[in-house]
Amino acid sequence: MSDLIARALPAYGLPLDTPLTLLNRSENETWRAGDLVVRLHRQGYHTKPEIASELAWLTALQDLPGLNAVRPIPGAQGLVTELDGRFLVAFAPIAGQELQPGDDLSRWFAPLGEITARLHLQSRQWTPPKGFTRKRWDVGTILGPEPHWGHWRQAQGLDPRGETLLARATEALATKLHGYGTGADTFGLIHADLRLANLMVDGNCLTAIDFDDCGFGWWTYDLASALSFIETDPRLPDLIAAWVQGYTRVAPLGTEDRAMIPALIFLRRVLLTAWLATRADSDTAQALGGPAYTLGTLALAERFLTDGLAQFRP
Repeated sequence: MSDLIARALPAYGLPLDTPLTLLNRSENETWRAGDLVVRLHRQGYHTKPEIASELAWLTALQDLPGLNAVRPIPGAQGLVTELDGRFLVAFAPIAGQELQPGDDLSRWFAPLGEITARLHLQSRQWTPPKGFTRKRWDVGTILGPEPHWGHWRQAQGLDPRGETLLARATEALATKLHGYGTGADTFGLIHADLRLANLMVDGNCLTAIDFDDCGFGWWTYDLASALSFIETDPRLPDLIAAWVQGYTRVAPLGTEDRAMIPALIFLRRVLLTAWLATRADSDTAQALGGPAYTLGTLALAERFLTDGLAQFRP
């Protein structure tokens, strides 16, 4: 893929021999190219209008007070470059480093709650441009027969007993989510992937990156996504409380929204369990996937059926 990236560089005013460094291979490939960060999109996932819509929202988020978000950089073709049937986009680099599970997360989850609230306030008030289109993250697209990220039944190491357990738990989860509904008070345009790897820390500055999965989902799903891959961390109740504290400094969070946090954490865990199986080529899957992650999901399913993950209620 480095050859494809190199041939796209002139569209951004960079020479063909600009040094390239692969930063990450996850849903897409992310490369450093000179003074740019270039994302090469996975084939068959997002359409060109969907990618353009992501960047339209990102452009609207620039320079809002109290909100730091990665900045898209246009090329000769505009914000989305097409080459050999592949889509590429470019961003200004962000100083600092990704937030890590071993960091003092309690320091950052209240600021993250504030950032998330500002994102949601902007989203609620913003009028998207004509043709704006992004995926929905709801019961059907996560737990249905043809989910965006694959079905949880494909999970690595899932045996018949585990499959029966997870079927019961996801059925109960779907019922709860249908009851919660998708009205404007609970559901709208969200980042949908605010996990630690998509948060850059530089001194006291926290910046949200990688809006590739932004779409229409439950507002409090953004908290669940922030807890991706650390769902069994003993710090979780404190992190949830800190996030809620930060969020409510900026925007209200209803009683029903708070009550749904455990269910949305479980939903995210099921989604990731499927994603790790269908994206086995990603760096994330190779580092965190496998039967052990599936076993953790089954343990959460047991607790969800027993007490609704009461320990996650803020």
